[in-house]
Amino acid sequence: MRGVTLDCADPQTLAGFYGALTGMRELFSTDEFVALTDDSGCDLGFQRVDGYRAPRWPGQDVPQQFHLDFRADDLDAMEELALELGAAKPDHQPGDGRWRVLLDPAGHPLCLTSS
Repeated sequence: MRGVTLDCADPQTLAGFYGALTGMRELFSTDEFVALTDDSGCDLGFQRVDGYRAPRWPGQDVPQQFHLDFRADDLDAMEELALELGAAKPDHQPGDGRWRVLLDPAGHPLCLTSS
């Protein structure tokens, strides 16, 4: 896989969130698209979509489309960082503490896991 791209209303803001959360750096940026890289060969992109509608977690009124999972050495610290960067923590938390579900600033679900 070469990359994954998320739809959003504001690519620069969402790229800033994920860059700060993951340590990935900006590879390419326009008003319509931003790509982050960590030289692993799989970049993370963010593209502007007019009329973007955020997914609804856990419901399917607006489908989740997909979500990203991130491994964390310190689950509590990574969750705290994500929340400080603008993520939200929904009430619905499956997984019995093995992972944490958060919503990025554009509403996409993401999971943090220590396993």
